[in-house]
Amino acid sequence: MLIDLSSRAKIRVTGADRVRFLNGQLTNDLREAKPGQTIYACVLTTKGKLCGDLFVTPIEDAFLLDCHPALRETLPARLEKYAIADDVEFSDQTDEFSLFHTLAPELPDGIFPEGSVSRSNRFGLEGHDLLLPITLKNVVPQVLKESVLPAAEVETFRIEAGIPEWDHELNEDVIPNEAGLHQRAVSYTKGCYVGQEVISRLKSIGHVNRKLCGVQLIEGSVLTSGDKLVNDSGQQTGFVTSAARSSKLGAWIGLAYIKRNFDQPGSRYRVQNPDNSDLIGTAELRSLPIIP
Repeated sequence: MLIDLSSRAKIRVTGADRVRFLNGQLTNDLREAKPGQTIYACVLTTKGKLCGDLFVTPIEDAFLLDCHPALRETLPARLEKYAIADDVEFSDQTDEFSLFHTLAPELPDGIFPEGSVSRSNRFGLEGHDLLLPITLKNVVPQVLKESVLPAAEVETFRIEAGIPEWDHELNEDVIPNEAGLHQRAVSYTKGCYVGQEVISRLKSIGHVNRKLCGVQLIEGSVLTSGDKLVNDSGQQTGFVTSAARSSKLGAWIGLAYIKRNFDQPGSRYRVQNPDNSDLIGTAELRSLPIIP
């Protein structure tokens, strides 16, 4: 499976203080970002809410940060805001590099010497990121002998894997723990970073007020982002953030935020049209990933 992620924003971070600086801004431990290994992290506000999520890849004497295209302007601006007396520089290289992800467990040594190959679990499974000059974009499928997965199928695969995405499950009102990001994007043993107090407090409390879950439509014709989920008393228990039809399950599935105490897998809720009170189906909660 080959996924084209070239549209993601790509920011190169250089300077002698880059490790120390980024470690004070990101939720994960940059000391774990070794050559050949891409790590996942978040950037937070002081209140612990998301400014964005990103992947960090060490390349030569720099880090390459990649994030959702919608964060191309805002995320670097948020980082630069805290770079007051630090020897650190940011340069936008979005249009200079192509980025692919393959779920191939192993790649030949020395493949694509013009770029960077690193291990990455972007979709919850071990795979590889390929960062190459944009001029080589069309070469990647030929060398790997893989076809690029169509965008609609990538979206379905993302939902099946339970991976939240910016502008769907993730936005500036979300705390990482609500979306399950603390499981792979947060280090609880590193030094201080912006927003750490809130994240540490949540670990002590042991819960958040809502949780990202999987849903599967068991009655009705279609599931749509924005659909409300209600119990038999008409109380809203959650809402759908992404939806797609899974050919593997032969059913509509989605991701949804569900209120605490209503998030037990197997629970069933009525699906309500977001624009009115019409009940249009029934959905059952699933653990994430929906398809392991």
